[in-house]
Amino acid sequence: MQQLSNKDKDFIKSGFYAKIEADEVKCPEIELNRLDSIADVTARVKQATEGKTGADYSKAEKGVKSEIEKECAGNDAANTRCDVVMLYHGGVYDVYKYHRYQDVRLVFAPELAMAFFGGDPDNFNFPRYDLDMGVLRAYENGKPAVVKDFFPFSKAGAENGELTVVVGNPGGTDRQLTINQLETTRDADLIPALMLLSERRGMLEQFRSESAENHRIAQSDLFGVENSYKALRGRLLALQDPEVFNLKRKQETELRDYVNADAARKAKYGAAWDEIAKAEATYRSLETRYKNSGVGSRYFGYARTLVRGAAERKKPNPERLREFTESRLPSLTQSLFSTAPIYPNYEKVKAAFSLTKVREQLGADDAFVKKLLGKESPEAMAERLVDGTKLGDVAVRKALWEGGADAIAKSDDPFIVLARDIDPESRAIRKQMEDQVESVIDKNSELIAAARFEKYGTSVYPDATFTQRFSFGEVKGWEVKGKFVQPFTDIAGAFARATGFEPFALPQTWLDAQKSLNMKQRFDFVTTNDIIGGNSGSPMINRNAEVVGLVFDGNIESLGGEYWFDERVNRTVAVHSGAILEALRKVYKADRLAKELEAARKK
Repeated sequence: MQQLSNKDKDFIKSGFYAKIEADEVKCPEIELNRLDSIADVTARVKQATEGKTGADYSKAEKGVKSEIEKECAGNDAANTRCDVVMLYHGGVYDVYKYHRYQDVRLVFAPELAMAFFGGDPDNFNFPRYDLDMGVLRAYENGKPAVVKDFFPFSKAGAENGELTVVVGNPGGTDRQLTINQLETTRDADLIPALMLLSERRGMLEQFRSESAENHRIAQSDLFGVENSYKALRGRLLALQDPEVFNLKRKQETELRDYVNADAARKAKYGAAWDEIAKAEATYRSLETRYKNSGVGSRYFGYARTLVRGAAERKKPNPERLREFTESRLPSLTQSLFSTAPIYPNYEKVKAAFSLTKVREQLGADDAFVKKLLGKESPEAMAERLVDGTKLGDVAVRKALWEGGADAIAKSDDPFIVLARDIDPESRAIRKQMEDQVESVIDKNSELIAAARFEKYGTSVYPDATFTQRFSFGEVKGWEVKGKFVQPFTDIAGAFARATGFEPFALPQTWLDAQKSLNMKQRFDFVTTNDIIGGNSGSPMINRNAEVVGLVFDGNIESLGGEYWFDERVNRTVAVHSGAILEALRKVYKADRLAKELEAARKK
């Protein structure tokens, strides 16, 4: 929505509906993937990495993954995406094969005021009154894609106590990390990340306060920062909860006792926890430099991609950085050649903030900082870079990409020059992380996973990996401090909650439609499904495989779900399928879309 907006049309504020098919507008960077098959490649990956450690392990693992992905895609990489996925922290490797849709068009989305009614105060809370949903359509060869299999749409929705299945792609959980890894996450990652996010929020608020246009430009980024801050704070609180760490210590102790009880198991797996601890110590010594090896600007992101792409594409596929392998180039180039608008003044502010933080984190006397800034201030350097760049022009980016190493070497674009100059140091710190930290953790996590398999089998499901998962639950409220929270809200509650002031101001479309709306229509609801970030937008289906809702959030208690799932209080929040149809027909007059959804239901 942000990428399709400009100063003359703000879809975030006004919403969007294509009354006819020709009005459906192409999204600059959206790719949809339909999962078609999963194949086990564990033996092949482990054979390639067997007996290797450090840099050799890292190189072998990346190489075999790239080979498998290229073979999987075959000669149809433009329409096929293949990813080798590590499950159980290396216990299992699968290759996921997807059909790729890169022509994706926006059909409908409500105003932000209704999609995110209640704003940050209501985020990760319940009761909720949000129409947090949107509709995209996949196209092939310029026409709407025809798919044989789909979930029909339910107007009735789910009842209290009814089975619900969430089908989606949870981003990541850390439920199988060692105690040492959890301590590093808490102390070295979450606390600094929260401090940085709080500063970014201040920077964005200042920028937005300067004009109405600035307010619009930074809206999406501010939402992301506030959402991340609340989510990460919830994770930190979970890791500061003695109950969570006591549970994790108990789980780790049980597994280590099982390993140590048998001499053969101890010889095979016993050292894994200590090796991971050593790698975590190395990570702590590298992480500040690793996190400060670039510049926070879209221009710089393009420049680094172009500089590295020119070097990487000359190499054999298995030897490339993972993001430049053949199977990943279609998605990478779609982003690189995006037509989404870039705002120079905003990029100056972001770049200056980023450069200031690099200098603060590494110190003014650091060699990398001196090479990065020279004698310039962060503000002066940001202004010079942005004023001098031409990377905002898609044609310029395409010419540099197609021109390869020769074009990059000759370019005098200031962002390209900067990316060229600092790339050796950036690559070096990345290589250290891959060889001394990631490879060690991957290898030893595999050993712990194997020990866990021996003891528990697949009774414990793997951490989330942004790959498709089915979560089973039921519609059910929960108790908070002695008070029971009902599982449903209704449309009447939204009007009762409205104050007329942001973020509790209903949009005019809803005020105009108030008399025609069914006030008893269920709006949002909660279930016991186990979800995490990445599940937003996941369909929630019933036992008949009908869509009864769309997932958009979890409650505040669910934020600790990064590390464990507590069915007593963790809840998934979804928008009701009936509320979607009610709003489409009576608020947005989106009869074309409502009929299409209902026709699918009738079939």
